[in-house]
Amino acid sequence: MSGVVGHTLYAILAGRKTIERRLPVGGLIHRHFDSFLSGAYLGSDIQTLPEAVCVDTGKSVGYGTVALEKSPLTGGPVVPWKLVHQGAEYRPREIADLFYGRSHLIFGWKGDQTKHTLPWDHLHDYVAVVCEDVIQRYGKGERKLAYIFGWLAHIVGDCLIKSIQPGIDMHLLDGKYTTANRPIQDLVSVHEIGVKELGLNWKRVLGSVSRAPVEMSQIHYMRVGQPYGLLGQMYPYVWDPNNEGLLREVLKQNRAYQKVRNHRLLDKYKLTRINGAWNCDLRLSEIANQLTYSQMVELAEQAEFRSHVDRIAEIICELYEQVFQLSTALVSVRPAEYEWERMIRRWLVARR
Repeated sequence: MSGVVGHTLYAILAGRKTIERRLPVGGLIHRHFDSFLSGAYLGSDIQTLPEAVCVDTGKSVGYGTVALEKSPLTGGPVVPWKLVHQGAEYRPREIADLFYGRSHLIFGWKGDQTKHTLPWDHLHDYVAVVCEDVIQRYGKGERKLAYIFGWLAHIVGDCLIKSIQPGIDMHLLDGKYTTANRPIQDLVSVHEIGVKELGLNWKRVLGSVSRAPVEMSQIHYMRVGQPYGLLGQMYPYVWDPNNEGLLREVLKQNRAYQKVRNHRLLDKYKLTRINGAWNCDLRLSEIANQLTYSQMVELAEQAEFRSHVDRIAEIICELYEQVFQLSTALVSVRPAEYEWERMIRRWLVARR
């Protein structure tokens, strides 16, 4: 998917399951939904940066690490975007090479750091240790914990949809996760699942992602900064205190650029009604082998896309429960006080 659409949808569906089951983690999600959604995307995808600058408008364009030859705004030329920190310049690819594996743990490490790839069956242990440490260091405030569980949802979703970890067996158009089927996944997620089924207001959902503040817990779980706590003891390798300042700046830039992307994504995924039928952006149709929106919906139904998304949410919930079983610091967390419909109402819109 586009990234933010898929990951926020996985997190929202997992969040609903936790509240319906009265799991304590549902209380964190309920009370700090903005931070939960932000962690579900920006908690991992530190490459959420411009790839280039449009020469005609001076505006940042593209998505970090994805090559861009011309401006999507004007069709005109672009120049490379660079982050300047303490006199040094960094391209998005350099930033991703430094930090992507640290935020995804189970994949994405580069070069000789691939030896630090975390096994899937260690993931819940790692997250439980992070929870213990941040409570010990920063107190019992729950917002930082909601962000951590959003981040965990991201890792699980990525591992499953990208076939890094077995769990779902989907074939949509030409595979499970391909360039051609990503517009289908995004559009169906936004409109058929998000709006028609869940009643989501995507402007508010995406606004939550970019609005929530940077959490110091992210510096810790990425092992950037001085090692401390149980994580420092149990995972004493690959800490990188020299790049803490750079990472802080990257995380700020992530939020700033996501605010820009929100409006563009909403426009990109907008449907228009022509002769009684819903139509998507022609550029998305071209990527998806010239399929119309109705054909995309039909294909997603044949691939049982909705069931596979639900399975991802189910596995996320399983990891949540495993973390709570391991972490003594989480025993005081209270379940959500309200039903899902009341909790989610600020993010809802009248259905199409």
